[in-house]
Amino acid sequence: MSGTPTLANTRNEAAPTNPFLRWFMPAVPLARVAVFRMFIYVFIIIDVLTISGDVIAHGWTPEFYQPLWLARFLHIPAVSVLGAQILLTLIIVFSLLAAAGILQRLSGWAVAISFGAWMFYTQGYGYVAHDHMALVIAAFVLPTIGAARFRDVGTASAKAGWALRIVQIAVVLTYFYSVVMKWIASGNITHWANGAVIIWALMRRGAEWSKPFLEMPGLLIAAQWATLVFEFLSPVVLFLKDKWLYGAVAFFFLFHLMTYLALGIHFLPTVICWAAFLPLEKLVPKRFTSTGTA
Repeated sequence: MSGTPTLANTRNEAAPTNPFLRWFMPAVPLARVAVFRMFIYVFIIIDVLTISGDVIAHGWTPEFYQPLWLARFLHIPAVSVLGAQILLTLIIVFSLLAAAGILQRLSGWAVAISFGAWMFYTQGYGYVAHDHMALVIAAFVLPTIGAARFRDVGTASAKAGWALRIVQIAVVLTYFYSVVMKWIASGNITHWANGAVIIWALMRRGAEWSKPFLEMPGLLIAAQWATLVFEFLSPVVLFLKDKWLYGAVAFFFLFHLMTYLALGIHFLPTVICWAAFLPLEKLVPKRFTSTGTA
């Protein structure tokens, strides 16, 4: 018999009996969390060094700090240069520990708090990037799971399923709320759909290969309507399974790849969180699951 543990021969948490709870808290392999955790914490390091790497510079201009509502509620002051440097160090150190599975709860909560503060500062100076919502939520729910190792392919956990489900909900709501905000900003959603949003984006930052589409306004308006439709229907992904689910994830990946190639808009903080929908435990080499080495 193979030494690889399976869900059938490994003790698992009792599954909820309520149908809603079975959906909301599905028992998933802890190895899936271990892989997802590594993706998230490594990406957080990349994020604070590149995408949201403006916090230290913000320390030089505290007078421009416009705290978000939650930051005002928590009375979070403007960041200093030294404070930003300390915050960056904490994020990198604890993200490395969390990605490696060392002191998982402690390092995870340290990342959640420090990265959460970093987000207040990077988005408290006039621009709010909604593509970070799922990433921040992932940072806060991962520490609630506890220990999760690569070798835990055969150990299922409802707590792990709950955490991943929360991330999944945050991912799809990023798109759904985008429709809501388009509606609020335009006053009438048809005004946005029939407007020149993509035309303006292509003129301002479009790649050379995409410029010919400026001569096809009808196609671009159709693309705007299509965008509204799939963003509005994005919560449906939460109820898809198997090939339908993987097809939906691939669709959103391709959508973001296209927007990056055409407009330079990557949406990577959300894209990385789409991994919460995938059976990541299949990426774990068999030598880890068979030898018990995490």
